[in-house]
Amino acid sequence: MNNFNKLPAQAVPAMDVVCRGGGGITIVALHGIQGTRASWQPLTEALGEQVRWVLPNMRGRAAAFRGQGSADYSLEEFAADIARVIACYVTTPRYVLAGWSMGVSVTLATMALLKEQGVPLPQALILMSGSPVLQQTSWFHADGHEALLQEIATREQRLGLRDAADRDAVAWTWHSISQTDQRALLPTMDLPVLIVHGSADEDSPYAHARMLADGLPQARLYTIDQAMHSILTQNTAQVAEAMRAFISDIPTLRSSHEK
Repeated sequence: MNNFNKLPAQAVPAMDVVCRGGGGITIVALHGIQGTRASWQPLTEALGEQVRWVLPNMRGRAAAFRGQGSADYSLEEFAADIARVIACYVTTPRYVLAGWSMGVSVTLATMALLKEQGVPLPQALILMSGSPVLQQTSWFHADGHEALLQEIATREQRLGLRDAADRDAVAWTWHSISQTDQRALLPTMDLPVLIVHGSADEDSPYAHARMLADGLPQARLYTIDQAMHSILTQNTAQVAEAMRAFISDIPTLRSSHEK
């Protein structure tokens, strides 16, 4: 789908990707700042064989490329990795790009990069528990690296994350992305978008879901009443239901989904 295979080997960061399921629709699913692809496991199980999942561990997580500092963990670096994942693992135009938490920010950055490269875009986006303006969130408060590592450990426990990410990578990621504002990108993404958000989200307040819905031309906002940030694990059935309904309403996906 693009020319990443022409890059010299030393310029290509290591990828850590698994594929699950055999459905006609491919969903490339991006995890949050402290998680790994394990965050998506409840949803992959709930949707069974209806979907072919492409599940990367993003850089700094598990066996993926590990950076040496915050410069290696910008949204642009994450997006370049995901563009290469799409080039290597997506074999159909009937694909969806989905992100939870930080994965929303990476999804938006990836869309901007794909448009710039002129390669095939996804048929739809699914954005969960995220924000288009991280500079208005308060995921972490500590300034010093050691204090931030302790705060990361506390949040890791609160969210009940499976296979949590390396804490240094999380700290460097937050230093790199915490002041980003992607609102200017939203009007350029004229494709169907499902936004799933808990009304009581403690990390990406519900107002941020409204920002996404107001800024994206074809957005549909599905609110889970009283749900918090960890909707993939705490509200799996409702998320799966919203995704099924959304996919069934998109003709280019529905024909594949129902095979």
